[in-house]
Amino acid sequence: MVIATTITTTMTEATTLARLMTWLSPAFPVGSFAYSHGLERAVHDGLIRDRQSLREWLETLLEQGSAWNDAVLLAEAWRTIGAGDDIADVAELAEAMSGSRERHMETTLQGGAFVDAMAAWSGDAAGGEGPIAYPVAVGSAAARHGIAITDALTAYLHAFASNLVQACVRLVPLGQRDGVATLAALEPVILRTARRAAASTLDDLGSCTIRADILSMNHETQYSRVFRS
Repeated sequence: MVIATTITTTMTEATTLARLMTWLSPAFPVGSFAYSHGLERAVHDGLIRDRQSLREWLETLLEQGSAWNDAVLLAEAWRTIGAGDDIADVAELAEAMSGSRERHMETTLQGGAFVDAMAAWSGDAAGGEGPIAYPVAVGSAAARHGIAITDALTAYLHAFASNLVQACVRLVPLGQRDGVATLAALEPVILRTARRAAASTLDDLGSCTIRADILSMNHETQYSRVFRS
């Protein structure tokens, strides 16, 4: 009986891990590859020019910027669904937290695409009517599928960092080894931020990455662009 229970538990953990890997894989059809989260403008202005400057930029976003707010909103959506409540208020707040037109487009289009793709799991849907921000969609789905909040946060933040590293591999340009080294350096930051966000409340929302927000706005009028944000 103990062996059977252990095997069942292990299979459940393996299933949730595989599901997270699928949802936050570059192959999952949310179009994340099309967005640079304002980094294209930062590269254009010479603020990100090598592995060190990229690591510092992403670390700030993860700990004090938009990625931190995303993590708090994901956690709130996870708890809201777990309590059996409606996520409409969380979804509205997350949409309002977008700092620019392109940030709004980035999070709502990816969130909507995530909801649509979730239909592959028994007609599942992550949200209701109206726009839904990407972290809210992911947090809602994770709660309904029994995925632990810290696991969901870690996977989401890793996917966020990985996508932006790949954008900068193309933009700076950086070599693939520099890209991997950047992700390796960010690993403790991602884990630390995920643990902190798991215990957060909406009172912890807030960022102090004003330059990143301004660059996102400047990107809207940039003459030549590779990415949508």
